[in-house]
This record gives sequence, C-alpha cells and structure tokens, in this order.
Amino acid sequence: MPTMCQLSPVLGGSTLLASFGLFSLLRSRPTQYGKQAEHLLPPVPRVPARAAWFLQELPSFAVPAGLLAWQPQPLLGPPGLLLLVLFCGHYFHRTFIYSLLIRGRPFPLVLIFPSLIFCTLNGLLQGHYLIYCAEYPDEWFTDVRFTSGILLFFLGMAINIHSDYLLRQLRKPGELSYKIPQGGLFTYISGANYFGEIVEWIGYAMATWSFPGMAFAFFSLCFLGKRAYHHHRFYLKKFQEYPKSRKALIPFIF
Repeated sequence: MPTMCQLSPVLGGSTLLASFGLFSLLRSRPTQYGKQAEHLLPPVPRVPARAAWFLQELPSFAVPAGLLAWQPQPLLGPPGLLLLVLFCGHYFHRTFIYSLLIRGRPFPLVLIFPSLIFCTLNGLLQGHYLIYCAEYPDEWFTDVRFTSGILLFFLGMAINIHSDYLLRQLRKPGELSYKIPQGGLFTYISGANYFGEIVEWIGYAMATWSFPGMAFAFFSLCFLGKRAYHHHRFYLKKFQEYPKSRKALIPFIF
C-alpha cells in the first residue's frame, strides 16, 4: 500500500460525507436555491447562475486533477486511473460546459461557500483514496462490480445530460418562468435530472467498491432525492394540469 495513504481520514471523511446526506434528508426545509428560493429566502446578495455553478463545481474537478498532476510518477494502475478520470470527467462537464449552458435564476451568495467547502472536501476524499489508497489489479476491469458500475455510471450520465438539455429547452434566452418539463424520463418522474445523477454515483460506488464512493452515492441519494421530491410538490402546486401519474424520483413507484 502506498505510504501516503491515510485510511483514518478516508474513513472519517466518508462518514462525514454520509452524515451530510443524512442531515440534508432529515432537514425540514429544502436547500434554498432555484425553485426553492423563490419565496423562502429573504432578500440576499445573489450571483449569476453561470458564475455560481462554475465556482462551486470547480474544486470537484481541480482538486483530484491537481493531486494526480502533482505526482512525480503514477501511483495508481489503469483501473484506478480510469475511475479517477470518470469522476473528474463528470465535474469537467459540470464546471466548464453545464455552467455555461444553464439559464437558471441568480444563486444566493450565502450558499456558494458551503458548496465550495463540500466540493473541495469530496474532491480531496475521492482523489486521495483513488491515488494513494486504492489497489485495483488489472483483473478489476472484468469484475462484475466494475463492469456493472461503469454501465450504470454512463447510463446515469446520459440521463442527467439529456434531462438538463430538456429543461434548458423549456426557456427562451433571458426567460426565467417555469414550465412543465416534457420528454425523456420527465414523462414518468419530475426529477429526471436528479435520478440520472443518483444512478451515476451509484455506478461509481459499485465500480470503485470503496467507502468514499458509497458515501458519496448515499449523499447524492439523500440530497438529490429530497430535492426531486420538493420539485415534484412545486410542480403540482404551480400547475393544475400537471400529470397526476408522474412520480417524483422513481418511475411508477415514488
């Protein structure tokens, strides 16, 4: 095992990550941005949505990528490198592509700082584990946990990106009014974009088979699942014609 691996901080960080997810799930109010900030927050300084998403997502890409680039020689084998590339690839898209395409409302400044801290800690946790602690033999490429996890990861990413595209098409440039999402998985659930990202990180957790990966998947399920539930309630309240058969997060179930 590489000497720079620190398992205690990895386990502690994973526990903290899972605790954040549980706290967000049990918290009575939703996180107050986007649809949920329309009436809940008092007037506060706000940042344009594109700048806010770029700033808060950047550490999740830059921290693990920086850890890898800082190494004088590679410490991880091909499976670990691929897993790190997948993690960084998701956040490269979120930082440099999604943030330029989004047409959301201005983001409360007060929420950017905790998001920055979370993304920095999570990027450090995932990067440190894969670079210094994980030991995947080349045979991991054919392990059912890896292959099924990679399949779920790409399936979830495709659903997430496609759902975000459908949401952007609801608005014309400069328009901020809300409309009923249509098409794709939005036919069955209100939180299709959240469902895709949850599936993505469950796949990552399976492919890494690690405490940090599982903790992040659990956090995503709690945080994004609750957000999908509140979005569903928002749509039902705002639109009388909203499809009553549509569920919040899981098609035909919830």
